[in-house]
Amino acid sequence: MAMRCGWGRDIIADVNGNTSERMLARLRAGETRALARAISLVEDGGAGSAELVAACRLSGRRGLRIGVTGPPGAGKSTLVDQMARWVRGQGQTVGVIAVDPSSPYTGGALLGDRIRMQGFEGDAGVYIRSMASRGRMGGLARGVEEVCTVMEAAGRQTILIETVGVGQDEVDVVAVADVTVLVLVPGMGDEVQSMKAGVMEVADVFVVNKGDREGAERLEAEVRAMQGLGASEADSVPVVRTVATTGEGVGELMGSVLEVAAREQKGVGRELRGLAEAGLRLDHLGVAVRSIAAARGFYELLGMSVGAEETVEHEQVRTAMLPLGESRIELLEATAEDSVIGRFVAKRGEGLHHIAVKVDGVDAMFERLKGEGVRLASDAVRVGAGGHRYFFVHPASTGGVLVEIVGGGSE
Repeated sequence: MAMRCGWGRDIIADVNGNTSERMLARLRAGETRALARAISLVEDGGAGSAELVAACRLSGRRGLRIGVTGPPGAGKSTLVDQMARWVRGQGQTVGVIAVDPSSPYTGGALLGDRIRMQGFEGDAGVYIRSMASRGRMGGLARGVEEVCTVMEAAGRQTILIETVGVGQDEVDVVAVADVTVLVLVPGMGDEVQSMKAGVMEVADVFVVNKGDREGAERLEAEVRAMQGLGASEADSVPVVRTVATTGEGVGELMGSVLEVAAREQKGVGRELRGLAEAGLRLDHLGVAVRSIAAARGFYELLGMSVGAEETVEHEQVRTAMLPLGESRIELLEATAEDSVIGRFVAKRGEGLHHIAVKVDGVDAMFERLKGEGVRLASDAVRVGAGGHRYFFVHPASTGGVLVEIVGGGSE
């Protein structure tokens, strides 16, 4: 249902009648019941879930997401339990997302991680949530990334994500986690060899668990030799031996995780600086809406104001630019149903339409990408709103997102 607030705008309420703003306030206050209710809403994709996730993202809170993956029986749940205890020992709050396999017959799941991870009763600093995979491949359940966002808004400083444990193609966790930990155990034999082409390529830290068993040293040596082929010492992935049942090696594991996280953050910083030096930067995000007048109210509530509105006749679109720091948000409203934006909204609804990257030489970039065989969605560099010059790159060449390359008014 919709609720009308004092500003005269509609806010979607959740099934319990709580607006996203009200729910977010309860999350920020650390209410465990509110966290459980919010996660259920997001996991089921109920009314108001998208608004709640958007509000959580705008809260600005961000935790360290650690993905823990590996084959069944590797001891992931026990290791995650010990990792959570280590984090709590550092005085930080923890959120745990444990994905269990769903039955192909009933769709249900045992959610056994609740059984294996005991001893946190009464500790409000640890919140454990089991999620059923519901047949999804890749090791995660639908909505895991959104659940992470909700946990972060609730103040969880470290989030441990345990995957279902399906094999070499279990790599979805990489897109969600900041650091990916791959858990292996002695006696896997050819399974390690089979995982080379999949999850072993994306691991940030290797763990040889059950390190007190025969064959642990041999497995550790094999992993070091395998991941060291063709890699410099600086690029080598840490290999840590643990005994999860006793907690042995967990401190060293968490030390390696934190080192990787710090290194990745520095790497992102260097990459962004490199892009800036090359004259590349994010120009704007293009958001397709049914009505600019209806959509702009939300952004104005955030303190943003429309810098300019303009109609681009040849694109059959009306645009409104809202400055956001060094970038902008561009609202796009179709002026004709059979236009690009009109068809987009009719087919997919309102949402992100494209990402615009600004370059110093748009004509040179057009020729360069065309010469490299990149699939372009424009046959030439065109002139758009504000006099800027632009062309589009087809999603087939960008990983699924329409990218606009933008230059200045003249070159």
